[in-house]
Amino acid sequence: MNEDQYDKMLNIKTGGKLKGFLQSSEYHPYEPTPYKALEELFATYEMKRSDRVVDFGCGKGRIIFYVHHRFQSFAAGVEMNEALYREAELNYQSYVKKHQAGQGDIQLIHCRAEAYPINPEDNRFYFFNPFSIRIFMKIIGNIQRSFEQEPREMELLLYYPSEDYIYFLEHQTSFEYKQEIALTALYGEHPYERFVIYRLGGS
Repeated sequence: MNEDQYDKMLNIKTGGKLKGFLQSSEYHPYEPTPYKALEELFATYEMKRSDRVVDFGCGKGRIIFYVHHRFQSFAAGVEMNEALYREAELNYQSYVKKHQAGQGDIQLIHCRAEAYPINPEDNRFYFFNPFSIRIFMKIIGNIQRSFEQEPREMELLLYYPSEDYIYFLEHQTSFEYKQEIALTALYGEHPYERFVIYRLGGS
């Protein structure tokens, strides 16, 4: 399926870019993860129904609706931009109407990513290079503190990760590299077109 067909199947509208988005050195413009990249990720990466996924900088909500539809996992989207948050809410209403999802299965939170209070059950965290390394460091600090308070297996899923993100995780955190999923079949030998997954806790 192409992008439009996937949106139609989920009964949402997540394509395009947000007009009038204020450029910032801290927060990057909206761009959804391509569905074909998600297909490649989840052909290899395992996710369970019991997982709780948080998408930081969720935009119009593509990741959370896709994950919920595919795995029936709880999914939360954190978005600071009011216009994007409103579009995500409209998508939520459309998605729930078609797929009869329970209201407790999907959550949208309108706040800055670094202000999101990590739920003790959150264990999967998705990032599509949505903000600066400074903001990323704050969020990872929040996640690590949550782990210290409630130890559990946690994983970070990074799409198109910056070198700053990778260096920070490998040299200044307790997270350990788990796997990389290259997207060479889709984009050729492109150094950033990949998913990189880091893990904390678990066996």
